[in-house]
Amino acid sequence: MASIVAINISEKKKTPKRSIPEGRLIENFGFEGDAHAGNWHRQVSLLGVESIEKAKNGPTNGLCHGVFAENVTTEGIELYTLPVGTKLALGDTAVIEITQIGKECHDGCAIKELVGKCIMPKEGVFGRVLTGGTVKAGDKIEVL
Repeated sequence: MASIVAINISEKKKTPKRSIPEGRLIENFGFEGDAHAGNWHRQVSLLGVESIEKAKNGPTNGLCHGVFAENVTTEGIELYTLPVGTKLALGDTAVIEITQIGKECHDGCAIKELVGKCIMPKEGVFGRVLTGGTVKAGDKIEVL
């Protein structure tokens, strides 16, 4: 079963996120308190621990959740293999729709500088919130 490992937010864009105990997803907005939330197609970002493991080479072994600026760190699902338009249930009530796979890394990317390479361009998944709700580590993720 796929599950949420961590919920992460940041108050400023272009920075790693910090983990929080639980987050509130707001319909057509994103996570309450997150700088990337808003009325656009990349309201929420997701990245699997399986993808993070690929970036752990040498000194990056101490990577924590949110370092790639992902809102939701997942386990047990290859997110980047799901097609755009896929709907995911997070926890008991929240539903997001995948709107984009990967993204172009911007100049001066703090994540790339910290880690050496950023995996979000190939394996990061972005979506918009169809149904809001509170989500936390340990919650299940289901493909609808």
